[in-house]
Amino acid sequence: MVTDTSRAAEAHVQGLSVKDLAAEFGTPLYVYDAEAITRQYQELRDLLHARLEIFYSFKANPNAAICALLGSLGACAEVSSLAELTTARRAGFSPDNIVFPGPGKSTDELIACLDAGIAALVCESLDELALIDRLASERGVTARVALRVNPNFSVKGAKLVMSGTSRQFGIDQETLLAQRDLAARFPSVRLIGVHIYMGTRVLEERVVAEHTGRILDAAEQLAAALDFPLELVDIGGGLGVPYFDGERALDPAALTALLNPLVEKFIAGHPRTRIIMELGRYLTAPAGTYLTRVRYLKESRGERFAIVDGGTHHHMAAVGIGSFVKRNFPMRLLNRTATEEDQAWNIAGPLCTPNDTLGRKVALPPLRVGDLIGVLQSGAYGPSASPVLFLSHGHPAEVLVHEGRALLVRARDGIDDLLGKQYSYDFTSADGRASAG
Repeated sequence: MVTDTSRAAEAHVQGLSVKDLAAEFGTPLYVYDAEAITRQYQELRDLLHARLEIFYSFKANPNAAICALLGSLGACAEVSSLAELTTARRAGFSPDNIVFPGPGKSTDELIACLDAGIAALVCESLDELALIDRLASERGVTARVALRVNPNFSVKGAKLVMSGTSRQFGIDQETLLAQRDLAARFPSVRLIGVHIYMGTRVLEERVVAEHTGRILDAAEQLAAALDFPLELVDIGGGLGVPYFDGERALDPAALTALLNPLVEKFIAGHPRTRIIMELGRYLTAPAGTYLTRVRYLKESRGERFAIVDGGTHHHMAAVGIGSFVKRNFPMRLLNRTATEEDQAWNIAGPLCTPNDTLGRKVALPPLRVGDLIGVLQSGAYGPSASPVLFLSHGHPAEVLVHEGRALLVRARDGIDDLLGKQYSYDFTSADGRASAG
């Protein structure tokens, strides 16, 4: 987490100058603060009911070092691709602490989950259930499966609704209730639980609690109706962080004061059931800063523009896709102290599209070429959720500051990284010979 940013001032991460980090590793650059990740995880973990487990959603930030750090703190793993599953295993997560949801799993992914013996394959369709059963039978194993349910209720308060309406995720609750022989139809599958994810970016404690209560009730009813043991309930998660003006951070104490009694009541009737919460953005977003350097300054018809070396190819979340009105992530001048009054600046990247605008009319001091601008709250859904190959710029470097040391945790893409897997052809020769790179 970048410090010293209440006004324009030289910023630091665990005492390391952001200016020095930019000089050493170049820009654009993602900087993550391991101390901030630890603090965000531990504060919630200390307050949560002991039986409610935290599973880190790799999709938020799949960098192997970030995943390993959270694993070392006690988090389990929620993965949704073969690469994420491999990352989890290499980062030290045990199979019985891994779950794998996703609406379109490949056969290779299902086989890898079966071979690894993970805690639960989260099944999202009846066709997938049949395929899991066949693959498990061929291997002579029994698949541990949790049913992802699209419930017949919805709860307002999520910025992105994942369930309770027509969605590609999960099996409609009414469809499941019509399959009374489901547990018996697939002999190589053991139904063990229920997964329901209502929505994401929730910033109201009351809404999280309401989600949780209704999910626990639905899981109980489904297990009873379909006659399978309720060994696991995944209540989703969706805890948000404040990005925009007017948003406030969740209060962990207020949240757990509402959640813990629900968990306590549930385990009284289900003492052996494992209850898990998926968290990604909440754990990593506050710890990350996207660092980019001003290349050019210009004015166009009365508006100021700072053209920077980073852009939405690394940070698509900042462009405001899906929002009716563009709102800016918090941004700061990080390399120097400035005493002048703020001005309105449009922060634009190097891409050949007007959409490559990290911020519109951002309040910043008078800028200079070479200044460092940080996009804060950027530790989740950064490069992994962005078109990093647009204009063949490639992936930025990523640095994790851990115990006062700056660790390069992903190298910047170079030309060989971008072209090494492509094949070129000599279309003027008789044999059309191919060459790699």
